[in-house]
Amino acid sequence: MLIDIFARRYENQTIRDSFEQRDSRLLIQAFRILSEDMYPYYVNGKEDSSAVAFWTGLHKDMSRELGATELSRLWFTYSAKWKEQVHAQNRKYTMVTVCENWLTETISGSPDEHIKERLSLIELGFRRRENFINSISLSLSTDVEELLDSLTYPGAPTAEERKQKALKRREAKAAAYRASVDELNARFRQADYPLNYHNGYIQISTDDLVQQQIETPFWALVSDPIWENVDLDMKEALDRRDSNGRDPAFYAARALESTIKIISERKGWTNGGEKGAHSYIDNLASKKNGFISNWESQALKEFFTHVRNPFGHGPGSSKMPRLSQSQTEWAIEIGMSWIKNLIRRF
Repeated sequence: MLIDIFARRYENQTIRDSFEQRDSRLLIQAFRILSEDMYPYYVNGKEDSSAVAFWTGLHKDMSRELGATELSRLWFTYSAKWKEQVHAQNRKYTMVTVCENWLTETISGSPDEHIKERLSLIELGFRRRENFINSISLSLSTDVEELLDSLTYPGAPTAEERKQKALKRREAKAAAYRASVDELNARFRQADYPLNYHNGYIQISTDDLVQQQIETPFWALVSDPIWENVDLDMKEALDRRDSNGRDPAFYAARALESTIKIISERKGWTNGGEKGAHSYIDNLASKKNGFISNWESQALKEFFTHVRNPFGHGPGSSKMPRLSQSQTEWAIEIGMSWIKNLIRRF
């Protein structure tokens, strides 16, 4: 299975042209979040089964994406004395050590490629943890019901008490993960890297103020599964912007359109006769529904008319439409702001 990694998404964009102490420091700090805060290999002096599975899977995925059989040596030799004689013994490294040895090895080629590959390991590790947290959220009701059915002994906690304990455990794991994400993003800023991790991906952030006031709350809001398509299209917009790909603003507009459609559908305002984004905007702006005002409706329609529509249809013999870099960044930021605002109202 193909896995989307940071190094491949940004292979044509230079992140670093040298390797300095701050680069080494960042990689080690990020790795320690994975190996100490998320999945410590040993717990109370013993191998933790969930950590073994995590590091084994992470190594497998990362080495495969890099076209390697192993990230670093799996085996090492040491000397052991037995019956007054010294014998060479072979032993296998733990997978967390294999990953750490690879992440901290000396550069032998391009600093940019070296850093991006190792950031890919961090990205995959965080994504695996995020997927685990999300799976807890999705399966909680089933797990709780099974637990309630099994715990019927005299004096057992009530069903509501058991449910609340399960919810607290899940929230504690989610809160710890959010703290790890916050630390990783703080480490990026500390190392003066224009990067931000959100919802499974490390992407370029072009403006600190926009990042703090628009992007960070935006990614938090669209992490809910109902906004999955919004999340995917906006990530595509950023990737295309950062790689100078075609029509990134179009994908930002698609994300905004999906948001409007989801709200219309969830509110029960969709009638089946809609012919495009403008119709769904009318659903939100109607006097009966009053979700947005008339001037907001007009502003949204203008955005789709001038940003989405020219890129959603073939130009024929006319000149191919294209936005400048500044216009593209504006379109993405406006799209994020609208989405954030609409979801909060929802």
